Amino acid sequence: MYTPPEFFSQPVLIAFAVCAAAAASTLLGSIFVLRANHANPRLLAFGLAFAGGAMVYVSLVEIFNKSVTAFAATYGPKVGYGYATLAFFAGILMLAIIDRVIPNPHEGMDEREVLHEHGHQHGAVSTPNVARVGILAAAAITAHNFPEGLATFFATLDNPVVGLPLAMAIAIHNIPEGVSIAIPVYYATGSRKKAILATAVSAIAEPAGALIGYLLLAPLLTQAVFGAVFGVIAGVMVFLALDELMPEAKRYSKGHEAVYGMVIGMAALALSLVLFK
Repeated sequence: MYTPPEFFSQPVLIAFAVCAAAAASTLLGSIFVLRANHANPRLLAFGLAFAGGAMVYVSLVEIFNKSVTAFAATYGPKVGYGYATLAFFAGILMLAIIDRVIPNPHEGMDEREVLHEHGHQHGAVSTPNVARVGILAAAAITAHNFPEGLATFFATLDNPVVGLPLAMAIAIHNIPEGVSIAIPVYYATGSRKKAILATAVSAIAEPAGALIGYLLLAPLLTQAVFGAVFGVIAGVMVFLALDELMPEAKRYSKGHEAVYGMVIGMAALALSLVLFK
């Protein structure tokens, strides 16, 4: 039987703090867009690919193995590996369903820059369509943030050496999500405060997902449940990286930034695991 730490214990509070810090980077996206006149798409491409590479590496090399180890403690190595594999693809399927029901919108960088300049020159663009885009963007990203918060929290709770790099990767990923929410809300309302508030509400979904997940799973957290949680987390992170981060990085890339970012992200995560093993 795996015994989770008490709710107000130091490991749990640290895991929540790391999760909240990663979520807060969503606000950076909104503040950056509402204050900056120019964006660097090649740097964004590198950053997104870096996050994607780090998330794929840590999911397949570290988090999936934690699932195998936890399942194997109850069912033996062969069956445990099979259950971990099922949990991994269950995580992919879960996020694919969420993505199908509530697609995660991402506008192109050029469109954002045009809108931003247009807003400064002509004021807010208050149309029902833009308002609808803002609401849908906030709802979609909020839905996606729940499993991300759960992943960051449990990875950090089990091992901060794994959780911190994962949280950094998610934090990088959250910045363009803040952009996706802030732009339509700002141009629908003309209010920077409302745009930042909408982004903040979406960001809260990550620590909320962590809290709900902990409260629901902590009383039931046997080794088998622990294995299932980490298998699902690994699948969620790989799907997120391949479905969102890498395509976005490629869209903004004008050369090999996406490939270099992905490889360097993997290497940085691998180095952190080697150094702190």
